[in-house]
Amino acid sequence: MQRYFITPEQAIGDMIHITGDDVHHIRTVMRSKQGDKFICCMLGSDFLVEIEEMEPNAIFCRILEKSPSLGEPKVQVTVAQGMPKGEKWDWILQKGTELGAASFFPFSSTRTIVKIDDSKAKKKRERWSKIVKEASEQSHRGRVPVVSLPMNWKSLLAEVPHYDLALIAYEKGGLALSAIEQLPDAKTILMIIGPEGGFSEEEIQEAIDKGVKPITLGNRILRTETAAISLLTCLMFVHNELGGDRKNE
Repeated sequence: MQRYFITPEQAIGDMIHITGDDVHHIRTVMRSKQGDKFICCMLGSDFLVEIEEMEPNAIFCRILEKSPSLGEPKVQVTVAQGMPKGEKWDWILQKGTELGAASFFPFSSTRTIVKIDDSKAKKKRERWSKIVKEASEQSHRGRVPVVSLPMNWKSLLAEVPHYDLALIAYEKGGLALSAIEQLPDAKTILMIIGPEGGFSEEEIQEAIDKGVKPITLGNRILRTETAAISLLTCLMFVHNELGGDRKNE
């Protein structure tokens, strides 16, 4: 069943008010009509709704059922990614959302090649937000991940104290992935992935000084987008978000 994300302001009593681009999709793409049903998602809850009235720029729906969204992980993982070249960032946003990432922090560090001008950052963020929204609808998420504006290395490290656990992928060594299960339970995790050129030793030390734990992804050197998705997948598996009898059962 088709899914659309709404804000609390769109829900009044037992009615939901659909506006914006979703109106065009419901009317023109899906060719929906009065009486048709679909799901609206808001703050981790799913609402089964039925169309009561359709106007050119708005659709009014009545709530029939409310249930918790099954697509939201119990663990909240933020993907902090050194900005990669080309369309790799779009791919990380899409696949990371499908896997369950709660938010994304694009950042620049010493070896980051891609530099985003402040005047263009807001426009780019709007496009990134659209990517994660569409991926959230496709993957039956209950929330749309938040994508921050690009930040620098020091700003990223300032976020570390807000998480139960912070990990940084480092090609020169660190904790083995198998050691994640032995770490204390964490409800919020920050995973930091470097750009194509990796991190300098000074940056790794700065991260360690802030309490970030280096982690190795093996003896092979992974592309930055592969490293991001690999580590996120492992974190979700350990926390029983990919099926199986794992850690948080």
